[in-house]
Amino acid sequence: MIDGLFSMQDKVCVVTGGSRGLGAFMAQGFLESGAKRVYITARKAEACVSAAEELSQYGECIAIPADISNAEGMQTFVSELMSRESHIDVLVNNAGTGWGAPFGQVPEKGWDKVMDINVKSPFFLTQALAPLLRAAASPDNTASVINIGSIAGVVGNAVDNFGYAASKSAIHQLTRVLSTELANDHIRVNAIAPGRFYSKMTEFLSNDQAAFEEELKTIPMHRWGEPSDIAGVAIMLASKAGAFITGQIIAIDGGTSVVN
Repeated sequence: MIDGLFSMQDKVCVVTGGSRGLGAFMAQGFLESGAKRVYITARKAEACVSAAEELSQYGECIAIPADISNAEGMQTFVSELMSRESHIDVLVNNAGTGWGAPFGQVPEKGWDKVMDINVKSPFFLTQALAPLLRAAASPDNTASVINIGSIAGVVGNAVDNFGYAASKSAIHQLTRVLSTELANDHIRVNAIAPGRFYSKMTEFLSNDQAAFEEELKTIPMHRWGEPSDIAGVAIMLASKAGAFITGQIIAIDGGTSVVN
């Protein structure tokens, strides 16, 4: 029963925002677990190609640079992927952004940018790639969509990132709705809600030693997340180990959401 439970063998995966941070961690985890191919996409072409080359030491990783925050960029990405694959097994909607500003100073363009990238794009990309997800899915071999939310969408502290918090709460609810919509197609939809991880978005805090140490006191496990922490849960949700899990929001936060 245990053999192959967490195996990604023969699976074709797509990870948006896969050139760095959480996306790269998950892409590497899939490859190390035996994925047949992992496609990554990111807005900056050079960084995307470079990341794919680096990740290819673990397995076949292919870069398709695209700006999926707009319809044209998304169509370019979808068309290129469909020209290469007759099906995909895993879609990770990881690309995201934030816009920090005190209440009263949040610009409309900042709010709209966050909502477009964090909520609108995952929905329309999932809709566009649904045919590829359905193509090889079956009751015994389900496809998996993993949305990346955040504990910012769970706790009541936006930390001056109001649009981000609202967008992550929205992606959690979208996950639940899509899980029921796609269940008959043998597509499972879940979300991971990370707490603090080392990434470009959290450099402002990890580079401030005093603030960093102070925040560690508020996390029950007194540390930030490591690459293996999010890769492990993503592999579980994408593999046979997660075959009966859908519509769930799984916090990976060292207990932060329990005490806040």
